[in-house]
Amino acid sequence: MSKAGKPRLLWFDANRVFAAIGVVLIHSSTDFAGQPFAQAEPAERLLPVFFRSLGEFSGSEMFFMFSLFLMAMRVDKKMPDYGIAIGQQAQRLLVPFVFWTVFYIFFRLVKAEAFGYAPYIWDQITDAKNWAGYLILGKSQYHMHFLPTLFALFLFYPAMRVAMRYPLFGFVILVTLGVMNNAQAFVWSLDLDPGLRDYVIRALKIFGYVGYGFAAFAIYGLWKDGIPRGESRLIRRAAFYLAGIAYIATIPFYAIAYDTGAWGIRDGWDFYGHFLMPVCVFFIFLGGQFLQWSNRWSVLAQFSFGVYLVHPLVIDLFDVFLYSTGLSNMMAPWAIVVTRFGTALPMSFALAYGISKVGLLAWTIGLGPTPWERAKMGKATGV
Repeated sequence: MSKAGKPRLLWFDANRVFAAIGVVLIHSSTDFAGQPFAQAEPAERLLPVFFRSLGEFSGSEMFFMFSLFLMAMRVDKKMPDYGIAIGQQAQRLLVPFVFWTVFYIFFRLVKAEAFGYAPYIWDQITDAKNWAGYLILGKSQYHMHFLPTLFALFLFYPAMRVAMRYPLFGFVILVTLGVMNNAQAFVWSLDLDPGLRDYVIRALKIFGYVGYGFAAFAIYGLWKDGIPRGESRLIRRAAFYLAGIAYIATIPFYAIAYDTGAWGIRDGWDFYGHFLMPVCVFFIFLGGQFLQWSNRWSVLAQFSFGVYLVHPLVIDLFDVFLYSTGLSNMMAPWAIVVTRFGTALPMSFALAYGISKVGLLAWTIGLGPTPWERAKMGKATGV
């Protein structure tokens, strides 16, 4: 128990690890082009699509949820000046973002060279207009959108604070997601320049995802006020049911992938099922706050941010190995998914752990001071 009489946040750390596992599983359950094994027979796609559906119980949106929950905790403990708070978040998020953006811009060439499309990637890199998309939208790799989007969400934290005091505002997420879905569908129907459209879609996504902030701040407010053991058990039971309903809502989306070998468009209830799943799963872990969680969850959780950042690197190297050796031609889709996930998950944690032990690199995964902060500390201590 903490000094305030609340259980330690082991349940929260377990949620973070669960999110990391989910993200790796999502990106492990596709073919080399990111599709649901389009060249395979439908029956051969069944298990990969099923694994993908399981991974999305806790995907990248969950990282937004627990990052915003931590933001609520920070501003509640010590309400900083807005400019100072945003400056801190810019240093914590955008500096590593620039590092990993540059890394992935060129690292993509490893896979491109092996699969024979390196000239296409070089054309992208040498076209200056693409760099704006790399540095603003995070288009250097499929997962890099997270950091600039999260920073943009933090800009709205003064509005989110109302949900900490009045948790009913957490339901704002239903409105923001609906507006996002409707507005994005309208934008896609317009004959806009593709480059401009990307920015408009991202802006709408940010406004929609602010709802996750309202939900996270509301959940923090409930947790801070204290939820008794019995009521926590009730919350957990209800959350399991709601997560199940959300999963059922997404089945049509995965049925299309199974039938066609291509990802469909999330619309209607399958849209809500997918985007509300993180809230349902978060409540499952909150409802389990009094369970006997192992301290190992906290040990692993410190690397969850790093796992998110490095897992595409591990997956790409594994794919290059399978393709270059010809093993991919001898393996069923489900076998590729299982071996890729079984390799990528532990190796991503291992790589994140290794980076954390290198003082000059630990900051790239949020586990150490930046080089200039280290230099300042050195001057302060006379080292």
